[in-house]
Amino acid sequence: MSAVGSGQEPTHARRHVGELIKNFRKRAGLTQKDLAERLLVSESLEGAYERAERIPSRDFLLQADRVLGAQGALASCVEMMEEEKYPPEFVDWVKLEADAVSIGAYESLLVPGLLQTPEYIRALYRVRVPVLEDEEIERLVDARLERQTVLSRKPLPILSYVIEQSVLERPIGGDEVLKAQLWHLSQSMRDMHNLTLTVMPTRRHEHAGLRGPVQLLSTPEGRNLAYAEGPGGGTLISKPDQVNLLFDRYGILRAQALTPWASVDLIERTASAL
Repeated sequence: MSAVGSGQEPTHARRHVGELIKNFRKRAGLTQKDLAERLLVSESLEGAYERAERIPSRDFLLQADRVLGAQGALASCVEMMEEEKYPPEFVDWVKLEADAVSIGAYESLLVPGLLQTPEYIRALYRVRVPVLEDEEIERLVDARLERQTVLSRKPLPILSYVIEQSVLERPIGGDEVLKAQLWHLSQSMRDMHNLTLTVMPTRRHEHAGLRGPVQLLSTPEGRNLAYAEGPGGGTLISKPDQVNLLFDRYGILRAQALTPWASVDLIERTASAL
């Protein structure tokens, strides 16, 4: 039987991690319900992890390692499970993003991934070509939502986004999904003091982002890195001269966009019109 949330048979790595969780749980004298309550997840989800039907989240593995006294055995599986969730070329970026001091991006087609609602994410994957099975879609939705835990970690990262006005108008998933997404953006901008989001007007004739979307981050060690996607996949950019150029372009983009206050006003007016 195919694994729930995977679209395929569980891999050896996922089975291995599921067995480790079960063995450490039993050694600690806990039931699935006991462990689920201690880690604030549902009993069904904890069981799915043990049966390799779902991919354990980073937070679950780290907390389970501590609660079960696994002495690093479960924590060491985090990287293995990250490789199960994301395309190979994106795994390193996700790891860097989890600890980044600052995260920024210019998006010309879609709402930034860390700010997407579950319905918006699901709609994006439903229109993928080639078509994805429902189980695979749910696995990908879970993976993206797990990435969003970076928004609430301590210390908070500094978040900065520039998005095209057309992103606010493209009805991914239909008008209701887009409307909910826009109100989510608006609420996030008002609630998150570490978030700055600005909109690039469609009629702005000066534009530094015509080479396409780019994601940027700074690590705790002071390294600046970038990630760019193309038709053939994504590329992690680490050469200082290339990264510095992208950071410079992004700075110009931010100056050319609307102010944050004008941007949230435009987002709310667009949502109200749907």
